Amino acid sequence: MLVNLSIREFSRVLGSDTPAPGGGSVAALSGALAADLVAMVCRLSIGKPDHEPFRKELENTLDRAQTLSESLLQRVDRDAQAFNGVMAAFKLPKDTDANKKNRAEAIQIGYREAVQSPLNVARECLEVLNLAGSLTGKSNSNALSDLGVASQQAYAGLEGAIMNVNINLPSIKDDQFKSRATAEVSSLLAGGRKRRDEVHNYVSKNLQ
Repeated sequence: MLVNLSIREFSRVLGSDTPAPGGGSVAALSGALAADLVAMVCRLSIGKPDHEPFRKELENTLDRAQTLSESLLQRVDRDAQAFNGVMAAFKLPKDTDANKKNRAEAIQIGYREAVQSPLNVARECLEVLNLAGSLTGKSNSNALSDLGVASQQAYAGLEGAIMNVNINLPSIKDDQFKSRATAEVSSLLAGGRKRRDEVHNYVSKNLQ
């Protein structure tokens, strides 16, 4: 499993000539790191007198951030598996009409998963962004830069995941599936940009 590699080992695999892991796995990892930063900010805030009124909210945010981190880490491997599924489908035999049909169906199934996998990453990255946004004004000011980095990392994961959706979407023949995915992509990007900018503006203003 990719997530069991050391950072150096993962870096070497990523930089090799194998097509997976690639951008989708990196997007998921970016989201997981962002969730970890959100969790850290919560831990640095819980128990501080100034933030006692927000204790319950901070604890809930911490719990959700930890859950999202674990989920996104799992998606590092799932995204690589989704891409490998497409490649495996293309290698299926096509020597008979029946094999051609089975191969075409398998390719479409593979591409659907190659879209659905990064869509799930993008959804969770947006949730991490929302968690980061919920901490503005309610968390330890000494961790303000960490909160800012969390939002930037989460947005990088979101937009990176969307790029992986968009590169695979044209290969899908189901127009309804493509339409739904396209609409969700627009919504995710708009929501993510809004949250990223809100956190960035707050952090920038209060770091001065």
